[in-house]
Amino acid sequence: MTDPQPTSPFHAANADPAVTGRLVAALDAQAANAGVRRLRAWAHERLAVAPGERVLDVGSGTGSETRVLAAAVGPGGSAIGLEPNPGLRALAERRAAEAGSAARFLDGDALALPLPDADLDAVRCERVLQHLTDPARAVAEIARVLRPGGRVTLLDTDWATFILHPASPGVRSALATVVRDAAATPDAGRRLAGWLAEAGLTVDAIGSDVLLHDPRSVTWPLVRGLGAAAVGRGLMSVEQRDRLYEDLTAAAERGAFHLSVTMFAVAAHRPR
Repeated sequence: MTDPQPTSPFHAANADPAVTGRLVAALDAQAANAGVRRLRAWAHERLAVAPGERVLDVGSGTGSETRVLAAAVGPGGSAIGLEPNPGLRALAERRAAEAGSAARFLDGDALALPLPDADLDAVRCERVLQHLTDPARAVAEIARVLRPGGRVTLLDTDWATFILHPASPGVRSALATVVRDAAATPDAGRRLAGWLAEAGLTVDAIGSDVLLHDPRSVTWPLVRGLGAAAVGRGLMSVEQRDRLYEDLTAAAERGAFHLSVTMFAVAAHRPR
């Protein structure tokens, strides 16, 4: 949606079908995470979308949450998902059609929302701001399109909370560097309330949840990707990487494996 770090798979120009396929798999796995489900439910409850309202989902991805919004606004309302990745957008449109959802999906830029001032009743934006080099500008755009009294929820990760255990101090440092550099704004989670306040919005509630990863599913591709990146950048040796994998495998077998990161959510409104 602007110029995130080259490692970000959310860049609008990243239209390689093979990459999009991996991204869809990752997003589907994340959507099944218990922490993600809880925080999304928290945010939907506070957004409190009502029948007949006009709502926007910025960075709608596979469209799952845009469909939730469409169901809430009903036939008299409008739910739009803004998604710059054409592969994700096509998938979201297909899934919405299969589900009989009225959700619509548009190409667009978070830094220049294709909507007039004070046009919307509610906006949600999940895990987009971490991929932007100017997230405050995107939040200002959200504030611009909200009508007086309109609501917003922002959800994002704070990558400084990334924990992988067991790992030696040197390996932990190397992986922390890889994780931090994978996002343009890796501390987005802790900055949500500040960006909303700077945009002239009133913060109503702040929530968080820990995303624990299951070593039997999404965790191993993630860990191996981090290990490969660390070795490729010269942050750790091949021997250190292999020892990490051995230690994590042994820990998983005895129930001592841990991988987590914290995601935050903030609900706010535009003063009347």
